[in-house]
Amino acid sequence: MTLKTLKTFDNSFEAHLYKTKLESEGLRAYLFDENLVSLNPLYNITVGGIKLKVHEKDYRLSFDVIHKLEESKLLDENNDVVKCPICDSEELIYGFKSMRGSKGVFSIFLSLLFMVFPIYFKTVNKCKNCGFEFK
Repeated sequence: MTLKTLKTFDNSFEAHLYKTKLESEGLRAYLFDENLVSLNPLYNITVGGIKLKVHEKDYRLSFDVIHKLEESKLLDENNDVVKCPICDSEELIYGFKSMRGSKGVFSIFLSLLFMVFPIYFKTVNKCKNCGFEFK
């Protein structure tokens, strides 16, 4: 029984969502280093993030399920496709962690000064075409 890493994550929420999706498709999935990264987010860089692993024989099918999930369009509460307000593109990055603005610059400075995880960031949607960030 050889396990192969399918995807890595920064946080356990997203990792569990993907694991649950694979299990709903009848595929066994395992999370590695979840507790270590959850206890101290700085260990994320050291251990390489939370790893989602599947059996080697199920890798191709699991990859297809994850790819299909990632390629699906982002929908709002009315089931309309979310589009970029600037260029009308549907190619978006959901959950992008942005540090733009004066608070972000100040947070970076404090993070470097005190050697801690960034204090401030906001989660936004980012357009892949024009780079615009919006809620």
